Amino acid sequence: MASSPTPTSLSTPLLSDSSITTTTTTTRGVANGHAYTHGDLSAAEDAASVCEADPFAFLSEDHPPRSRGPTPADPFRNNTPGWGDAYCWVRALLLVPVAAARLVLFGLAIAIGYAATWVALRGWTDSRERPREGAGPMPAWRRRLMWVTRISARCILFSFGYHWIKRKGKPAPRELAPIVVSNHVSYIDPIYFFYELFPTIVSSDSHDSIPFVGTIIRAMQVIYVDRFSPASRKSAVNEIKRKAAGNSFPRVLLFPEGTTTNGRFLISFQHGAFIPGYPVQPVVVCYPHVHFDQSWGNISLITLMFKMFTQFHNFMEVEYLPIVYPPEIKQENALHFAENTSYAMAHALNALPTSYSYADSMIASRAAEAGKANCSNYMVEMAWVKEVYGVTTSDAMELLEHFLAMNPDSDGRVKAQDFWALFGLDCSPLCKKIFHYFDFEKKESITFRQFVVGCAHIRKQPLFEGVCETAFEKCKVPGTSDISLAQLADALRSSMLPPADDGMLKLFETFDVDDDDKISKEDFVACLARFPFLIALFAGRINGEVYIEIV
Repeated sequence: MASSPTPTSLSTPLLSDSSITTTTTTTRGVANGHAYTHGDLSAAEDAASVCEADPFAFLSEDHPPRSRGPTPADPFRNNTPGWGDAYCWVRALLLVPVAAARLVLFGLAIAIGYAATWVALRGWTDSRERPREGAGPMPAWRRRLMWVTRISARCILFSFGYHWIKRKGKPAPRELAPIVVSNHVSYIDPIYFFYELFPTIVSSDSHDSIPFVGTIIRAMQVIYVDRFSPASRKSAVNEIKRKAAGNSFPRVLLFPEGTTTNGRFLISFQHGAFIPGYPVQPVVVCYPHVHFDQSWGNISLITLMFKMFTQFHNFMEVEYLPIVYPPEIKQENALHFAENTSYAMAHALNALPTSYSYADSMIASRAAEAGKANCSNYMVEMAWVKEVYGVTTSDAMELLEHFLAMNPDSDGRVKAQDFWALFGLDCSPLCKKIFHYFDFEKKESITFRQFVVGCAHIRKQPLFEGVCETAFEKCKVPGTSDISLAQLADALRSSMLPPADDGMLKLFETFDVDDDDKISKEDFVACLARFPFLIALFAGRINGEVYIEIV
């Protein structure tokens, strides 16, 4: 493939504030000999400047990214005090006999509900195992039998301390609002809606294999979805539309946040409930408390259940809001419909809408698995990052693995030395400039959010892809199709002093994506797509100039 033409804007000096380019004839002679005269060094020292330059100015005229600043919130944190609270210990000890009785009631309710569900499903060909797409509604007599399971669900709520539940408003007729959406705070939410509405729910396909739960949700004619599969999401939307259109099916219930939060914030809504274009009835659920936060956040299920069993009473409030209708303009349906519904729910909850999403909970969970403290510092508001920069969840999770390998401190921040150590590089003047590009706050360290936004901003530049191809053609020897270790080191000399042998080998391995001891064009482009900031290392070679760093 022919080399891409060098864009005009590539003539911008990469290190114009801390280095000097000699005349064309002299510069190229130095480049070929890899040696610098005393006069060159003196001139470089005289021209050096302490001002910081944008190391990616050669990609476009765009300015470095300036993050809007994260929302000071953690929507996934459970705010229950630790076990060191004296009141919690005294209450738990006093209620041990009550907790034992509640556990017995819980077990009986589960057993009776499961038995009734098994009978209701037995012999029904539409639910022999998992519901098939296009299956018809459950026959009326089987739905009536499911009332036994629904009463069992109310007994389960009673065993968890929900002796009474405050309800405001009422469900709209199914003919007016076939889809119900609710915020998601705890595993108690679906149990309540199962008892109250017996809806069809949209659930992760992994829930089918959970003992007891899988059988019961099959009786609800669940719509399974794999949130990471576009085909599965499209199929789920079609099923939602089909079941919402037929009055013989129950209401369709969705939790558009896609995961549980602490109820103080709303995270970004998925659009599955809104794409079909049917009116929806929002429902908001909250759990007023003083000592015990009942949200299923960063707390284990066993701990949450135990604390529920050892409460005198757990409060729960449910409010059915007015129906929200889809916008009249078809092109605006899903996005504006979801936003209008979110604002209505946030107003009713007195909660703050945010741009966090389920992906942020995955990021925080992965940081916790890696043993990091303050895991909420790793969240990036993925809904906003995806909308502005097109970063997918898989992209963010891959970057997170590399960021965790950079040895972040207790606040989730990485210093320049640790940042470049991952690639075998030292903190040369060029590397410092690149790092400062990410360091929006000028704190000499960066967060994962800054890392993601910075990488995405570079990758989004209009000249980026063409420059990557140009860099490959400039680095390899004419007539060859790969870049060797020696050629990579030679290319770096146009912009910086190459690292030591171990560091050079580590950088080479970073570019050698397929581990075949050579860097093909596919390897080179794939590496720069993953780490787009590394393109600045080749600016000197692309521009056909030599830069002398003051070290």
